[in-house]
Amino acid sequence: MFGLGMSEMVLIGIVALIVIGPKDLPGMFRTLGQFTGKARGMAREFSRAMEAAADEAGVKDISNTIKTAANPKQFGVDKIKDATGMAKGPETQTLSEERQAAKEKMSAAMGKAAEERHAREAAEAAAETTAPEADK
Repeated sequence: MFGLGMSEMVLIGIVALIVIGPKDLPGMFRTLGQFTGKARGMAREFSRAMEAAADEAGVKDISNTIKTAANPKQFGVDKIKDATGMAKGPETQTLSEERQAAKEKMSAAMGKAAEERHAREAAEAAAETTAPEADK
């Protein structure tokens, strides 16, 4: 609260107890609590009034219009994609022979690298399991 730590709050409480006195301290805290409650209530009321004013001004309608405009289906972008062939998924798109060959070459290289990594990890795991047994 207010960026104060527990030690600062205790120090403020001790100073308040000394300055105000133990007799008047509960009354001061009660008044402070009421003031805080009224301030929060006023802030809540202000926030509600601003939301009501925005509703009356049509901000929600404008927001909905912007959201609708941002939706590509409302503007027929999906029809444009169909017409240009961009709507096809990766499984239906065809690659040129050169690109297909490059794709297969990369896939084979990645597969080989993955197999080598699995073999290396298995060998390391086997070495780790046999090393503690040798120490015994």
